[in-house]
Amino acid sequence: MFLRARVWAALGALAILAAACGGGSGDTLTIYTSVTQATVDAVVAGFEQDSSDATVEVFRAPTGEVVARIEAERRNGTVGADVIWLSDPLSMYQYESDGMLSEWEPTAASGLPSEVQTPRFWGTRVLHLVIVTRAGNPFDLEAWSDLVDPSLAVAIPDPRFAGSAFAALGYFGLEYFGELRGAGAVQVPSPGDVVTGVAEGRYDAGITLEFSARSAATKGSPVEVVWPSPGAVAVTSPIAVLADTDRTEQARTFVEHVLSASGQTAIGVTGWAPALPGIAGPAIPAGTEIVYPDWESIFVGQDALVAGYEAIFGG
Repeated sequence: MFLRARVWAALGALAILAAACGGGSGDTLTIYTSVTQATVDAVVAGFEQDSSDATVEVFRAPTGEVVARIEAERRNGTVGADVIWLSDPLSMYQYESDGMLSEWEPTAASGLPSEVQTPRFWGTRVLHLVIVTRAGNPFDLEAWSDLVDPSLAVAIPDPRFAGSAFAALGYFGLEYFGELRGAGAVQVPSPGDVVTGVAEGRYDAGITLEFSARSAATKGSPVEVVWPSPGAVAVTSPIAVLADTDRTEQARTFVEHVLSASGQTAIGVTGWAPALPGIAGPAIPAGTEIVYPDWESIFVGQDALVAGYEAIFGG
């Protein structure tokens, strides 16, 4: 399974994780998350302000390390988190399948699009996969199909490393990635590496997260975001309550806060697109289409996708 690959990819960090405190105690609410630090800090600060008796402990790390910690603690008997807040849905489908997540209906989730919620986890923000190219878009890139061009130096992030990249693999399918490889596309580890490579002139364009490209451009990097047709690929950032938590009420209150207008505003202010419609966030060009992968199908077919991808780009 791809989830297992994520765990093994993070084994180097397990010694550190084993030494870390395993969850909160007493009335402390413990959250495991891979969401960016600024966003977590802003949301937690708002929650603690609204709930004067709330104490929150956060373990934040890249997705692979969060998943590795959860798996290590499962082997030892108990996961130390009350709430899990991840950057893509794939691992959540595994935890749902394993019976680890609590089923309930957050009041605040009533305004969320159906594409970002299930009975056990809910999207909190939307990450958009787009094309990054050099400033001024000198190659006139407009569509995903434009990347299949032997005259362009194109980079793609490794879907075995980055969950967002796996979303692209699941949405476009192996045929598209075979065409990219046939046109000379190369693999790099992460969406951030794609942006860096384009900024340094090693690549003409590539697939990345809009947040990464926008942040680089804001800091002066010579890159530009292209919102391609037929649509930017949406990657939802899900949150869930653990089924065996002893702090169910606190955990659900935190999730309600994250999904509320207050929590969603904090997410928008820190540079991400809120999942709740009507909340201000980064600008999306008028008329831009947003497409959502079928994550349930991607979860079921992940082994075949990985095997097919490795046949194209190598193991």
